[in-house]
Amino acid sequence: MARSTSIRDVAAEAGVSITTVSHALSGKGTVSARTRLRVEEAVERLGYAPNPIARAMRTDRRAVLGFVSEEIASTPYAGKIIVGAQAEAAAHDHVLMIVDIAAGEFDDPRIDALIQRQVDAVVFASASNRVIRLPRSLDPARTVLLDAFDPAAPVPSVVPDEQDIAATAVRALLEAGHRRIAHLTVEGAGPAVTGRVEGYERTLVQAGRTPVVVRAAGEVADAAAGHRAATELFGPTPSQAADAHAGERPTAVFAFNDQMAMGVYQVAEERGMRIGRDLSVVGIDDLQIVAAALRPGLTTVALPHEQMGRAAVRRALEQTGALTAPQAPQTPRAGVERLRGELVVRGSIGPVTVTRS
Repeated sequence: MARSTSIRDVAAEAGVSITTVSHALSGKGTVSARTRLRVEEAVERLGYAPNPIARAMRTDRRAVLGFVSEEIASTPYAGKIIVGAQAEAAAHDHVLMIVDIAAGEFDDPRIDALIQRQVDAVVFASASNRVIRLPRSLDPARTVLLDAFDPAAPVPSVVPDEQDIAATAVRALLEAGHRRIAHLTVEGAGPAVTGRVEGYERTLVQAGRTPVVVRAAGEVADAAAGHRAATELFGPTPSQAADAHAGERPTAVFAFNDQMAMGVYQVAEERGMRIGRDLSVVGIDDLQIVAAALRPGLTTVALPHEQMGRAAVRRALEQTGALTAPQAPQTPRAGVERLRGELVVRGSIGPVTVTRS
């Protein structure tokens, strides 16, 4: 099936920007007669027909922000991003128009539909904290990246402060008296993996302790990865875990996320260790279907999803002039804004006890 002609194709054919095409077709904005003619001729040559839904949306004169979501709308633990974004937009008399695309599908025609609607600005929310390249159809001057950043583009970004989030988790264990604290993570060099390792190591070194990082094979941070890493940490069998270095094994584990922490719980049960008594565990995410369901409940650091959604919308409104930027902003206009997480205390941290043998 042939790909339908998009507004991006028209822009390339006419040798102008997508925004100029949108202005020429809608009659909005300032476009010279010569440029408008070039656009109209490109439309005729390519047989471009604007999406009727997008055309209908253009007649709505309300102030609208676009929100492109990489599967965020269908992800249970990140739904608060949209909650925060919608609340902040409403607080400033804006409507949020949400498009949920598959991860990495930057050529989704629905992004073009947002641009045709001439939304005031666009928040692009990544499926996970990572480095990306800004989609070609998005104007850097009217875009904010959420949970991602592009080092090659002058685009403001809002991301979790991964190092501080890790430090929060480790400090909770140090304050409970733990000194042998391991960090279980996965392979890869993304901002979340790298930042959490760095935050963990820095906090332990500052406390005069030796970091122990165990990486599970692969880059998927799920319960199976947590089980593999914890098995490597405590020994392949319960008897070996008891016999080998029992007096030196970690009394606490900081897991990359709540799902990996679930794998730690499984290994602890297999080895007769009681979470919160023989072994303390902290995760990251506050994924309710995991953290609150485990027994004992998992102490975790909640990612600032709602705050991130609000902050991204504020940055977008600053770009449009609808909101005045602070006189002394913490980050440059096109810089990266990092937000802290919050410790959620449940029952998985206890005082240090004598290691069981």
